[in-house]
Amino acid sequence: MKILMVGTMKIVELLSELVEFETVNDPVKGIKPSKDCPKFVMDILSSWGIETELIEKDGYYAVYGEIGDGKPKILFMAHFDVVPVNREEWNTEPFKLVIKGNKAYGRGSADDKGNVASVMLAIKELSKMDLEGKVLFAVTGDEEIGGVLAMHIAEKLRNEGKLPEYMINADGIGMKPIIRRRKGFGVTISMPSEKVKLKGTLKKRTFRINTPIVETRHAAYFLPGVDAHPMIAVSHFLRNSNVLVVSLEGKFLKGNVVPSEVTLKYLEVGDGEEIEVDLGLTRLLKAIIPLVRAPIKTEKYSDYGVSITPNLYSYQGDKHVLRLDIRAMSYSQEAIEMILKEIIRFNIPNAEITIRSNEKAGYLFTHPEEKIVTTMLKILEEFDQKAEPVEGPGAADSRFFTPYGVKAIDFGPKGGNIHGPNEYVDIESLRVLPEMYKEVALRLIKGQF
Repeated sequence: MKILMVGTMKIVELLSELVEFETVNDPVKGIKPSKDCPKFVMDILSSWGIETELIEKDGYYAVYGEIGDGKPKILFMAHFDVVPVNREEWNTEPFKLVIKGNKAYGRGSADDKGNVASVMLAIKELSKMDLEGKVLFAVTGDEEIGGVLAMHIAEKLRNEGKLPEYMINADGIGMKPIIRRRKGFGVTISMPSEKVKLKGTLKKRTFRINTPIVETRHAAYFLPGVDAHPMIAVSHFLRNSNVLVVSLEGKFLKGNVVPSEVTLKYLEVGDGEEIEVDLGLTRLLKAIIPLVRAPIKTEKYSDYGVSITPNLYSYQGDKHVLRLDIRAMSYSQEAIEMILKEIIRFNIPNAEITIRSNEKAGYLFTHPEEKIVTTMLKILEEFDQKAEPVEGPGAADSRFFTPYGVKAIDFGPKGGNIHGPNEYVDIESLRVLPEMYKEVALRLIKGQF
């Protein structure tokens, strides 16, 4: 099959421009992407004769547009926001695209600016054709913190009677159609500080993440039994030793990013100097083990089951605050809350718990025989990219469209180290992606399955 005539370097050059925008989303530090990156996307598309509009919600931006005539047939969606970085863990400058062999390194190269560039180039080629069906496209700037813009676009299209039949959420990885993704829940546990002074020996120990198979910091990719989570290790250590916590520090980034390391200061009670310990923090950290093993019931099958990871800790006022990331094939926030409250009653009864989820967000569960899946698989085979439909560990913006009956898959280039240091995208897979997106849109519009 003929490859899109943009040349490898053209897509890499576009990706390079996108990576240089520091579009970090970090609500804890009050950092959000500026208007610069979406304005760049709009300017490029405008130079190709493609009209777009800028959507703003609470200081976050999205670019939206439509091409073709007739009924909305397919929506492409990608996102330009990225997670924070620990620069000391990177071998290259995170916001400069660095090419080494067939890999292009940079924050967002795989998640998700490689997809943004690919969708842009696919839309460029599709805009030159007479399409008997509309192709919708959107590039959002808040996917990493919940995707309110995607939710807004889904509601807007529903209200205007413009929901598409199909959706390719270009926020996947591995050149495989992702047909299942779990729903995400955020849990916050607040524990009062309880400080006392005791005699003993002050000690310190650092616990580090270990991901021996898949190098990533994304919480949804964390696999118990294979990966080691530093906060879970802290809890296990405390539950198996007669020590009391003095303080906890760590490289905490955001709710769905596993910290690379945490350092525990603790007291071995006995002879020695008098040191202040925190009984409240000790109990909270010990409770992590039963919390991450909560028997949450699900409504649908998932390869990954239920994931519960404790990724953020902070000391606010006189309270210790722990945040958990939960992924499950479930809509029932009430059922999750019930089992977590039972665990808290047994372990830390004076703690407070709140659970947050977006009631308008579902989970992705598309049947492998749906036309969008079989069409993408056929195109992959034509590009010598044999693949099977898979489940993606993390949530994505397709979850806002599937409750309305839109048939969706997530898709993206090969790459690695998502949400972690030295994130990269595979250049050869990136090179063919615009043509694949163009081809799947044409076949779905024409009904050529």
